[in-house]
Parts: sequence; C-alpha cells; structure tokens
Amino acid sequence: MSDTKYIFVTGGVTSSLGKGIIAASLAKLLQAQNFKVTIQKFDPYINVDPGTLNPYEHGECFVTDDGAETDLDLGHYERFLNVNTSQANNVTTGRVYQSVIEKERKGEFLGKTVQVIPHITNEIKERMQLLGDSGDYDIVITEIGGTVGDIESLPYIESVRQMIWDLGRENAVVIHLTLIPFLSAAGELKTKPTQHSVKTLMESGISADIIVCRTEHELNEELREKLALFCNVKREAIIQSIDVDTIYDVPLKMSDEGLDKVVLEKLKLKPKKALDLSSWNAFLTQLKNPKNSIKVGLVGKYVELQDSYKSILESLIHAGAENETEVEVISLHSEHLETGNIQESLKFLDGIIVAPGFGERGIEGKIAAIAYARENKIPFLGICLGMQMAVIEYARNHVGLAKANSTEMEVDCSVPVIDLMESQKSIVKKGGTMRLGAWDCELKSNTKAAAAYQKSTISERHRHRYEFNNDYLDQIFDQNFIVAGTNPETGLVEIVENKNHPWFVGVQFHPEYKSTVSDPHPLFKAFVKASLAKKLNP
Repeated sequence: MSDTKYIFVTGGVTSSLGKGIIAASLAKLLQAQNFKVTIQKFDPYINVDPGTLNPYEHGECFVTDDGAETDLDLGHYERFLNVNTSQANNVTTGRVYQSVIEKERKGEFLGKTVQVIPHITNEIKERMQLLGDSGDYDIVITEIGGTVGDIESLPYIESVRQMIWDLGRENAVVIHLTLIPFLSAAGELKTKPTQHSVKTLMESGISADIIVCRTEHELNEELREKLALFCNVKREAIIQSIDVDTIYDVPLKMSDEGLDKVVLEKLKLKPKKALDLSSWNAFLTQLKNPKNSIKVGLVGKYVELQDSYKSILESLIHAGAENETEVEVISLHSEHLETGNIQESLKFLDGIIVAPGFGERGIEGKIAAIAYARENKIPFLGICLGMQMAVIEYARNHVGLAKANSTEMEVDCSVPVIDLMESQKSIVKKGGTMRLGAWDCELKSNTKAAAAYQKSTISERHRHRYEFNNDYLDQIFDQNFIVAGTNPETGLVEIVENKNHPWFVGVQFHPEYKSTVSDPHPLFKAFVKASLAKKLNP
C-alpha cells in the first residue's frame, strides 16, 4: 500500500452547498504548502458519464485532455490547482456497475453471487485508490456526490467506511459539509439540520472529523461550541464557510478558519513549506480592483442555467483580471434573438461570444448575432458550434450560398458546409463517441490566433461530431475570411478568422476547458483586450 493520505468530502442537509469548491480550496491550500494533491469526484447517478445529459439537468459537461466527459466540478479542480485531471478523477455509479457486470460476464467472480457488498464496494474502493496507488500524490481528496442519506449514495458511504478501516484513522479524514440555515422569523441560525445530518452519517458507521458549515451569517463562539459538542468533533474542527463575493475567496476563508491546519494535524503531516498564496492574492487583487469594465454578450441556448456555461464564465473572470477589467456577462437566449430586434439587443455590447450547443433550436439567432458582430466590427469569439455558425453566416451572407447549413440542423441540406465527421458516420451509440480530448492544431503565422498564443503549435480539447466540410474550402475562404489553424493529422479546420475585422475568431475546440487562475487562456485574454479596445475607441 502507498503512503498516500486520503480526505473524503461528504455533504448533508441539502445539495449544491459547494463540496467541489471546498475540496478545490483545501487542495489549493495543501498545494501551496508543497503537497502533491489531486481531487476525484464520485457521482451517484447511473449515467456512465454526464456526456449525454442535457445541460439543464447537470450543468456543463467538462472534458479532460484524455477525452473523459466529466462532472463540472473537475473544472473547478483544474482552475484552482492548474493541474490536469483525467478519466480516473470522475467515476459514476453507471461506470462502476458497468465494470462489475462486464467482469461477471467474463466469469471473473468464479460463479459467486454478485452483490453490492463486497463486489460493488470493492470496485468503488479500487477506483478510490487508483490515483493514490500511482505514487504521484501525497494526498487524494475524494468528493462524494449527492447528500448523506440518499439511497444512491449508500454504496459510496459504505466504501468510505471500509476505506477508513483499511487505511487506519491517521491516513484518512472525513470532512462533512452542511448547511446552517437562518430562520428570519426567529432571527437565529439553526444547528439541528446539521446535527441530524451528522447523526445520519454516524448511522452509516462514519464519524465526521471536520464539519464545514455553509452559512449566510457569522457563527458565534457559543454556536460553534454547541456544534462541536453535539456532533462529536473538536471545537477547532468546526469550520465556517460564509457566503463570499467570488468562489476564489474561499481558499483564503478556509485558511483563516484553519481548515488545512486541522486536516494536516489529523493526518499527522507537517507542512513541507510555509503557506504561499502570493500569486493567488495577486489574482484576487486584480479581480477586485479593475481599472475598466466591459459588457460581453453570451449568446447560447441554455442561458437560464449559469452552470451550463460555467467554464466560459470562469475563463472570462480569469481573462478580465489579467486585463484589469471587470467583465459583465449579458446572457442572451439565441431563440429570443430570432424574433427580437437584433440592433436593440446587441448595440450596447463591447464583445460577443457565441457558445457551444447541440441541435437546431436557436440556431438562426446565433447566426444573426454573428452577422451583427461581423458587420458592426464587434469583437467576436465563436466556440465549437459558434465557429460552425460563423462559417454558415459568411457562406450565406457574403459568399452567396443562401442554402448553406449544417447536416446537424438539416440532414439533407444541399450545401452542407458543416457535415458529420467521416469517423462518426458509422457510429450509433451516443455516449463517449464524439471527437473528445486534446488534439493538436497548427497555427498560421500573422493571425490573431498566433498573436494570442505566441506559438505555432497548440493542443486544445474537443467535444464535437460535426466539422467544416473541406469540400467547400475554396468556395468559402478568401483573403478576408481565412483558416487560421488546422489539425496536422486530419486537415480539420480548427480556427477561422475574419481579417477585415478588429478581432473575429471562431474555434472548433473548447478553449474554456484549459483556462485557470494562474494561466488564463490566451484567446479569452485577447478577446477581452479587444473588447476593451472597442469600448475605449469606438
């Protein structure tokens, strides 16, 4: 067994309390003391991965370099730690059961009756220790999705109980995140929901070592003492997580509360160096003290749910801080742009992003927004479907191919400038079958993209089935509308630009997946810079 230590993060009272942010914040504090840390997420839903889930169901699907379609919390992990995650960092119940059933079909259980205990729990434990056994990490943080008491979470909670028994108490810590609600009628905070949640966890055989309390109001000393007494933890293990202006404040708040100190004490570890958050603080200083502000329109189909475009929103925060500019994002539903007055909807914007998506709903609204950006010289960034719509817009409105379309929207269209990739045409199953993960792209010199990246070859993450149809290369691209980046292996058009424009870039890949606090994405930085220039020099 390796020397890796394990931290388990569970949740109680209600979902969406921010286990992922707490896990990422703790990891950041440990990383800032020179520990090698990674985080993994175990999701209790039966989908094999979130790749086939509607964004309204589960927010965005985050994609890793190795092509895993994962929970959006992995985006937080990467943005906080600036370390790549992989397939091993996100496991679902669907994947666990799929693996166990495949083993049973191969006869690997020697005729035994396959049961939740031990077969499912053994599979979970094996996956929980996969990253730790690699020898690459001092500490592995495991976030358990859902809420304690959920039927779906029970096998994971039981696996954690067994892991603690196997590892020994000095090698494992359980952090339980709960809500301390404020009852306005009574004018006080209530601890009873947390007490019940901790009791439910104990009934499963697990004692929480640390309780992190989400709250809208400060916890006084009396309340903290009460929680410690009734939840069977030390007073210093009651950690307040009060609402903050930005998620990037949370590591500092957790440091003030001593979360990392309590964890290291429980794990019998000493810091490898003094806590150093200087670069993080520098980022926060820039974020909170902007010298300018811009309005950016985010045109998409799922704008009602912020989490649908989480990585794009966070990338704009990173790029805004780098440019010392506050980026106000105006969400614009592409369907509404089809019937509304485009001029009135977009005239006050300094930049326009057309977001990714699937299917024909709202497509004409996206095309109309792109036409407005191109004709009115508004900085534009098209991502995945946004890039494809930029090609269709130019083909229709400038080249004169009035029937130009994508076969995703119109299967039998006569001018399929965007078409299903050859490798996709024989594929029937939808899950995990798109072009996924990191692919190389060679940049053309003297382009906006090359200027942003400051290099000639890049690697970016993909998630798509449709691509530019190279049969139309000569018809659509000209001296102004150019191909600025291509995949060296396949010839896939990766980046398009309009040279007769201050800043107009469309990319087939998803740059938002690679933007982090310490390394904001070059395209978002360039886009924000161009949008600011447009505002200052209209």
